[in-house]
Amino acid sequence: MTEKEKMLSGQLYLGSEKEIANDRHNARLIFQKANKLGEEKADERTELFYSLFGKAGKGLWIEPPFYCDYGYNIKMGDQVFMNFNCCILDVVEVKIGNNVFLAPNVHIYTATHPLNAKTRNSLLEYGKPVTIGNSVWIGGGAIICPGVSIGDGSVVAAGTVVVKDVPPNVLVGGNPAKIIKPLENTY
Repeated sequence: MTEKEKMLSGQLYLGSEKEIANDRHNARLIFQKANKLGEEKADERTELFYSLFGKAGKGLWIEPPFYCDYGYNIKMGDQVFMNFNCCILDVVEVKIGNNVFLAPNVHIYTATHPLNAKTRNSLLEYGKPVTIGNSVWIGGGAIICPGVSIGDGSVVAAGTVVVKDVPPNVLVGGNPAKIIKPLENTY
């Protein structure tokens, strides 16, 4: 099994391996170019972002700057909006549903490292997928940690650190995230 195959399957892998490093480099070339384009070239910028992702539905809007590891592991539905300075570490799949809003400085991490120091010092790492349901709003500065799922219709308050799954139709906040109240949603 190649290091890239290990990475994509969530196993320990060496991130400095040539194919993986090349994929990261190529993603950076795309998002750095997109991040530099001004408002007069917003359509060109959006097309670059579409080319970066594994899947993105209609109505994608990203306010630059945006950052990611690979891009091809990010799969989004329709009407996804990311505000300024969002960062997605996508060593494994990040699924984002329809009608999802990410406020400024939202970070989504799939990448993680072993707790055992000897293993960690060997530079091995791994990933756990993240899933964000439909009609979710993630507030400014929130951090979504590896392996987390956020249910449809939920809201993550600004500054929240989400370390466990969030059920549908709730407001969560704090560090670590706790349910603040249920939400009565209509779709």
